[in-house]
Amino acid sequence: MQGRPAMSRLAIGLGVAAVAAAATAFVLTMPKPVQSARLETISGLEGDPVAGEAVFWAGGCASCHAAPGAEGDALKVLSGGVRLKSDFGTFIGPNISPDPEHGIGGWSVADFANAMLAGVSPDGGHYYPAFPYGSYARMSDKDIADLFAFLKTLPASATASLPHELGFPFNIRRTLGGWKLLFFSDQPRVALASDDPALVRGQYLVEGPGHCGECHTPRNALGGFKTDAWLAGAKNPEGEGVIPNLTPGGKSIGSWSAADIAYYLESGFTPDFDSVGGSMVDVQKNMAHLPGSDREAIAAYLKALPDRPDGWK
Repeated sequence: MQGRPAMSRLAIGLGVAAVAAAATAFVLTMPKPVQSARLETISGLEGDPVAGEAVFWAGGCASCHAAPGAEGDALKVLSGGVRLKSDFGTFIGPNISPDPEHGIGGWSVADFANAMLAGVSPDGGHYYPAFPYGSYARMSDKDIADLFAFLKTLPASATASLPHELGFPFNIRRTLGGWKLLFFSDQPRVALASDDPALVRGQYLVEGPGHCGECHTPRNALGGFKTDAWLAGAKNPEGEGVIPNLTPGGKSIGSWSAADIAYYLESGFTPDFDSVGGSMVDVQKNMAHLPGSDREAIAAYLKALPDRPDGWK
């Protein structure tokens, strides 16, 4: 009989601890929007749609948000539908056209900034990192405002977005708060050896809007980047082949000169007179829209990376 009060106290203590742990987890996994002061700054900028088009191509927006197989002017009809396979399920690019019902026509620039920089939706939920806000978080306020201004000039599409095809527990968005705590950062991926403007610009394009690491960096079991293997190549999430190592230590482009890389991004042709293939076709077509100086900056950054062995091995 004397043990019952002790057991009751223990049960109460465990219950209190469980409630406290749940409350802590609830707070830690809450979506964290961009700081209000920065949102006010971005909202006060006058977005330039002409400059925003360059950001659009650098960011590869059409690759995920235009209809599958779209070409030419159809690349600017962002009705969504592209399927992205992963170990966690299949993600489907949503409609981000200016349609007010099915797209982002009802969004403010602050809504757009929260999505791009923090992975937070207008209704306060988490976005899945298949939308590469983990890279876009490095984008400048001006590029965010300019890109939003450009998107508003594009044709509206009334195509409804399709839901992602995810099983339990990956269909519980709140768990993404824990993922963000572990892996979400807006800090540089590598430390540059100099402050050369071309290198700085190349780092911005590759680590930010270009989001090259999303495919070219291997990931751990939770889908976070293996940070010590930045751009060292990865297994293809589609299940066929590998994504090349972009560092000077890789066999894919390690022997290429900076001029070779810049020309490849412009033309799609390798130094061996081969042509771009696979999922890189869309990326190369996007990069061809950029100024030559930006392609040269990307090449300079890639050549300045530390040598790393192939990340898929």
